[in-house]
Amino acid sequence: MKHWRVEDVAWDRFDPTAVDPALVPIVKAAAMVERNGSDYALYLNSVFSDDPDFRQAADHWAEEEVQHGEALGKWSMMADSAWDYAAAFARYKDGYKIRIDADASIRGSRTGELIARCMVETGTSSYYSALGEATQEPVLKQICKLIAADEYRHFKLFYDHMHRYLQRERLSKLSRLRIALGRITESEDDELAYAYHCGNEPASTAYEHKRCIAAYMAPAMGCYRYHHIQRGIGMVLKTCGLTPRGRVSEISTKLAWRYLQSRQQRFVRAARLAA
Repeated sequence: MKHWRVEDVAWDRFDPTAVDPALVPIVKAAAMVERNGSDYALYLNSVFSDDPDFRQAADHWAEEEVQHGEALGKWSMMADSAWDYAAAFARYKDGYKIRIDADASIRGSRTGELIARCMVETGTSSYYSALGEATQEPVLKQICKLIAADEYRHFKLFYDHMHRYLQRERLSKLSRLRIALGRITESEDDELAYAYHCGNEPASTAYEHKRCIAAYMAPAMGCYRYHHIQRGIGMVLKTCGLTPRGRVSEISTKLAWRYLQSRQQRFVRAARLAA
């Protein structure tokens, strides 16, 4: 059962004067990535084909992900009345494909797959918390709060199933950390960049990863504050079997925060050059 429905959002509180134009393009992109959750559920069902409990959980997860996309898409159309969410998503689906019939995880094991999913939920939970705090528009703020809570529950879902498989596959902490860091670095791949392209650029414009990822990441990374990174690092360490608080967490958070600031500045420069 869903914890909320799109109809539960207080759409009548939408305030066009509070919309930040810099955030609208990244909300459009996020809407399409979230809506594409159904394809990831098909992939997970293939990887975990003999695990009916997890397959049921993955289907429910995908249903909530699709709802996230629908809510963000509706808000984006209110913020930009000329934008066509359905048409943009159709372009995205046509051009961005994932393998949905895999018979084994691309992470090398089912534990590895679940670690990767934990990283995705860590990132989205932190991101929507940051976006919700960055916006002054009350409806987007409410949507982000609802999605961030869902994503944290999804983290716990994948984390619990990860521990179940960890008892069988016995991945070391180092192996788990390697998989986690690998998945985090994939946040700059084509998934978000192409979503930005489809949501914000005409079909006549050729897709270029470097331009689109900079246009997305520059404002998205600018939403983060130190406490968002601190919370995310704790979730990463917990997934890898390490203490989520303490000296290692403090050092990791400081390094991650500096890295994010550096990357954000690079993306800002790249976006300006592209413009």
